[in-house]
Amino acid sequence: MKWRVIQFLALTLMLSGAALPAAAEVVDLELVLAVDISGSIDREEAQLQRAGYVQALTDQQVVRTIKAGKLGRIAVTYVEWAGTHYQTTVVDWTVIDGPASAAAFAQKLAAAPIHTQMWTSISGAIEYGMVKLQQSTNPGRRRVIDISGDGPNNDGDFVTGLRNRAVAAGIVINGLPIINDRPSPWGMLPMPDLDLYYEDCVIGGNGAFLLVANSFQDFGRAIRRKLILEIADPQPDPEPRAGVMLASTRERPPCNAGERRSPRIGDEL
Repeated sequence: MKWRVIQFLALTLMLSGAALPAAAEVVDLELVLAVDISGSIDREEAQLQRAGYVQALTDQQVVRTIKAGKLGRIAVTYVEWAGTHYQTTVVDWTVIDGPASAAAFAQKLAAAPIHTQMWTSISGAIEYGMVKLQQSTNPGRRRVIDISGDGPNNDGDFVTGLRNRAVAAGIVINGLPIINDRPSPWGMLPMPDLDLYYEDCVIGGNGAFLLVANSFQDFGRAIRRKLILEIADPQPDPEPRAGVMLASTRERPPCNAGERRSPRIGDEL
């Protein structure tokens, strides 16, 4: 239905003599890549994440999947986030429709400086992603915010509230939790069952899914697989998809688990 509305509005503008903005080009997907660079991620790990995206975005199968879409193009922006004080656009909205545009995007991404910041606000990342989607000049058949990170929300609004706002606006949130056993620079161990936390508290919307990176070294493989699934427009399957995390019988963390672990909040929640 949304796609028909977009087509109707475009036709109405043409018949009325009005023109779409020069940069406007309808795409199959508007994709916000929202990447965690919080304090639990050191510079080497941040570089591994960045390299994973650079390689995945130029991967031949990823580009073929883009070109196989109804329109054969997507719009992508890459943002990095930490606490509520820090969300930044590293590479702004770019239409990718083949190897050349994918390589140009990846080149900008590879050349950008790498920073890390304090705290983890997944809610802030979702809110920033919603703003970025509002700023896009390329209307898409689908709108997705892709959240990758190695820990739960511990700063800002509760993640479920922002997740629900985004879903109500027709946005899909997918997740890529990074599982590792390395303590943070301050000695805090990673939260157990982060994949279940992402499943219950972060992802949402029609066809939403998550895919786990089993370490920072595994991140490149995971993001390549995840991009292919996102671009190909996965829908809920009657059978589990290989590599995609589904329900588990493990004990599920509460959605305020990160706030409870935060030394600024303690056990008050």
